[in-house]
Amino acid sequence: MKQLRALTITGGKLVLHGGVVSGAIRCVDGAIAAIGDVSPEDGDEIVDAKGALVAPALVDFGVFAIDKPAFHFGGIARAALMPDRSPPLDRPSAVRFAAQSGKPDLWVHPLAAATVGLEGTHLAELALMRDAGAKAVATGRSWIADSGTMLRLLQYAAMLDLVVVSHAEDGGLTGNAAATAGEMASRLGLPSAPAEAEALAAARDIALAEMSGARLHLRQVTTAAALDLVRAAKARGVAVTAGVTPAHFMLSDLATKDFRTFARLSPPLRCEADRQAVVAAIADGTIDVIASGHDPRGPEDKRLPYADAEPGMAGAETLLPLTLTLVRDGEITLERAFDLLARNPARLLGVAAGELAVGNEADLALVDPERPWIVDSARMEATAGNTPFDRQPVQGRATALWKGGARIED
Repeated sequence: MKQLRALTITGGKLVLHGGVVSGAIRCVDGAIAAIGDVSPEDGDEIVDAKGALVAPALVDFGVFAIDKPAFHFGGIARAALMPDRSPPLDRPSAVRFAAQSGKPDLWVHPLAAATVGLEGTHLAELALMRDAGAKAVATGRSWIADSGTMLRLLQYAAMLDLVVVSHAEDGGLTGNAAATAGEMASRLGLPSAPAEAEALAAARDIALAEMSGARLHLRQVTTAAALDLVRAAKARGVAVTAGVTPAHFMLSDLATKDFRTFARLSPPLRCEADRQAVVAAIADGTIDVIASGHDPRGPEDKRLPYADAEPGMAGAETLLPLTLTLVRDGEITLERAFDLLARNPARLLGVAAGELAVGNEADLALVDPERPWIVDSARMEATAGNTPFDRQPVQGRATALWKGGARIED
């Protein structure tokens, strides 16, 4: 998509990194040209925001499927694609194809597989995949158990200036677990793993990142112990960032009590104390990114006994409204919400987007933060409606979306 006419959006509340201000924004040739006290020029397309939020379009960091209708519904213009494909994104040709797969109305940023076949043994051709369009390197759904391999990965990625995205669960402890060890898992008789599996993996990866000087992003940090490790590492200057999905700040393992497989996630839902620790970490800046982890799964994957069902949830459509619950609850400010959803993930990817700033690409969304709607798994835009938030009332909708200054039509 190419912007054919200059665009000026007036009458909105601009969500800037430093706060929310009233004003206008003008976009020319796909980029933001002016912000604030801006007047349209002759020939401009003029959109009256009518008091709505004018925000950066969301940058969803770490999705498992390209699901454009769901992304557009959720106000997402860019998605970082995990390498867990069939076949994996472990070759330049696969990365190049994935980078083109969202055109013309979605930016897809592939994350290169860290190892061949995502098997955790031999490093993939990272430099060639970077040149083919990979924006970061990821271990996929699993942890690299061999510390020597992980150290070499981090050293190589540091030379290439690529972030390493790690799944922080010690596979030797998690095995085929479907739940977090504790009262709920015991009551339900589910195979479980201790929550400490996350802290052990995070501690090892943080130590190796500190040794190598690499940038490390722990894609999901969901326990108090692991969050304390991230907090301490940041305090001593380690280049580590952390992410989470809304499920882990909205739900505890109580959501699994009816064996509902829509709540079968990876990592599994944690105890209430860990859920509260995640909320606190979002509020104090320990967590840098909130992403959907979008992973639509049909009945062939979900209509099974709980322990046999595949983990994952369709999260793109609920990412924005669930994050806005943190704003309404007073945990974070509105501008901080969009830092978590757009600015910070864009910085990890190294793209000039995710923030309303002159010179950045004009990826914009109009957002009504109070608009009520009900999540309905049977009517979602996603290719499958496997959401643990089915029938839950939420507030907040993207009412319009622009990619590079060009309007994305529903």
